[in-house]
Amino acid sequence: MSDRLSQLRNLLDKDPHDAFCMYGIAMEYSKSGNHTEAIAWFDRTMEVDPAYCYAWYHKARVQEQSGDTAGARKTLEDGIDQAAETGDQHAQEEMKMFLQNLQ
Repeated sequence: MSDRLSQLRNLLDKDPHDAFCMYGIAMEYSKSGNHTEAIAWFDRTMEVDPAYCYAWYHKARVQEQSGDTAGARKTLEDGIDQAAETGDQHAQEEMKMFLQNLQ
C-alpha cells in the first residue's frame, strides 16, 4: 500500500463519512490499475455524497479502461443527471463530452 493510500485510510478512520478521502482512495487504486477497488471506492464516495460529481466521471473512466463501456455509459448518464440536479454545469459538460466520445 502506498504512503498516500495509507494516509488517506488513516484520515478516513477519523471520519468514516469523508467523501474527499474516499475519492482520494479511489483515485489511488485507479492510478495503480486496480479497477475493481477503484470502482468500489467511487461507489462508496457517491453513496456518501452523490453530488461529488467527479466520482461519477472517474468511475466511468475506470469502467471504460476495464472494458465495461455499457457500465461507463450508465455511470455518465446518471452522473450528468446528478450534476444537473446539483447545478455543477462544468462537471455536466465534461461528462457529456466523455459520453459522446465513448466508443
